[in-house]
Amino acid sequence: MIRLADDLELLRGFPPYAFNVYLMGGVLVDAGPRQAVRRILRQLQGRTIHAHALTHAHPDHQGASRAVCETFGVPLWCSEADAEAAETEGLIMARMPPHWLSRAVGPYWTGPPYPVARRLREGDEVGGFRVIETPGHTAGHISFWRESDRTLVLGDVVSNIHIYTGLPMLREPERFFSLDPMENRRSAKRLAELEPRLIAFGHGPPLRNPRKFAAFAARLSV
Repeated sequence: MIRLADDLELLRGFPPYAFNVYLMGGVLVDAGPRQAVRRILRQLQGRTIHAHALTHAHPDHQGASRAVCETFGVPLWCSEADAEAAETEGLIMARMPPHWLSRAVGPYWTGPPYPVARRLREGDEVGGFRVIETPGHTAGHISFWRESDRTLVLGDVVSNIHIYTGLPMLREPERFFSLDPMENRRSAKRLAELEPRLIAFGHGPPLRNPRKFAAFAARLSV
């Protein structure tokens, strides 16, 4: 694992930074695609985990969720609006915008559903971080914010990698993956107002440049 801050570690993935999974104060945040199960479980051996939380219910974040929860005997946490998709067979794909690419890779990445034990809301505490509701990419997308050191785990509101070239760069999620791109832009602007010093993305390497993030968000028209 890669230590990013106190009580925040990034699990190593393949390709690097393609599908990020974090250990955040004893809570595993996201779980990559289904094919990441062995890699995730191997890195968590000997670690204390008391819950597993999703930033949102998409195939590349939920894929190994059931395996994690059953292996470690921990509950699954998710937002109210995304909980039904996370625990219902076939609903994740049904709630994604129709596009040939998502239809091609989504079923391959999606993991089996698992019951959601806690529905997260704005202001809830998770692993020492505060939940911020950041809808747009999905109806119930959430991010995690720690004021004390201005650390932000923002899921897919913004990515820091080009999905086709693999090069680091700040980008909006591809529109064909987002339920409401304009609402997602509003969420990105809200997060930029926090002036985070460390930003951990669902896709792409972490960023320690608040000005760069703020300038990117400022260019987004709503």
